[in-house]
Amino acid sequence: MREWKRKIKDRQIIVGVLGLGYVGLPLAREFASAGIKVVGFDIDEKKVKALNSGRSIIRHIPHPQIKKIVKAGLFRATTNMTRLKTVDATLICVPTPLTQNREPDMQFIISSSEIIAKYLVVGQLIVLESTTYPGTTRELVAPILESSGLKAGKDFHLAYSPEREDPGNKNFTTKTIPKVVGGLTNKCRDMACKLYNTVIISTIPVSSLEAAEATKILENVYRCINIAMVNELKMVFDRMGIDVWEVINAASTKPFGFSAFYPGPGLGGHCIPIDPFYLTWKARQYGIQTRFTELAGEINTNMPHYVIIKTMEALNERNKSLKG
Repeated sequence: MREWKRKIKDRQIIVGVLGLGYVGLPLAREFASAGIKVVGFDIDEKKVKALNSGRSIIRHIPHPQIKKIVKAGLFRATTNMTRLKTVDATLICVPTPLTQNREPDMQFIISSSEIIAKYLVVGQLIVLESTTYPGTTRELVAPILESSGLKAGKDFHLAYSPEREDPGNKNFTTKTIPKVVGGLTNKCRDMACKLYNTVIISTIPVSSLEAAEATKILENVYRCINIAMVNELKMVFDRMGIDVWEVINAASTKPFGFSAFYPGPGLGGHCIPIDPFYLTWKARQYGIQTRFTELAGEINTNMPHYVIIKTMEALNERNKSLKG
């Protein structure tokens, strides 16, 4: 731990970011901007070429920010996975989609773990950031990494710290959103906290990998259910001739016990339409049916149909057809 602290303090540590999408690239930018050398790994050669030329691949990250860290020699993207053995910490930032049956699709986490296992070095820290069900890091990632012959928590360190990105939000950025961190061991957690504390406003250590994984699931299930509730009220109030927006604005004047959510044509973004189903899938393994979460998903999934019906009614009133 002393050596880890020294390397961080002296900016001698090298961070690897696996997956340079809307989660990985902002994280890489923050470390590089803090004077820490970053190697970004991605399988997309076009993406790698663009970044190394100083061009951003994400709309809310300006080109000059990428150009600055590339020119300073603090960031370099690559498709050469053998360079994983040259970094001190690898942060896994890959997608976690659903299958057609609304079950977790873990192919990207599995393939990333298998690649890291090939080049794993004693003393490295591996952190999973992808949103997933509780148990993923311990039950899935750890065994794959240990296929290298190294022991998690002893020969290398393993942690989980969920991404909390809200792309384009000008009030909260990667740097200003606290980072929840759980570790396989207390030392794993503390090493990850020390690393993130160099670039994030604060870290929130929790007791286990599963607690950190469950934290992100809770955040998104909370939003999913509340959005479903207000979507349902929108339909009820509409039938009653009541303006739901007026009602929400009035309720928002209460200084306690109420948080405003707003109706819309279903769910947008990557996390909220997907993550709650990770929990429902995992809960079934424990013989529990997550009725609130599943009902919320059903309501939100049906909202586009409701919007189309309302659009048809509005056009009919103006003698216009939606045919075709």
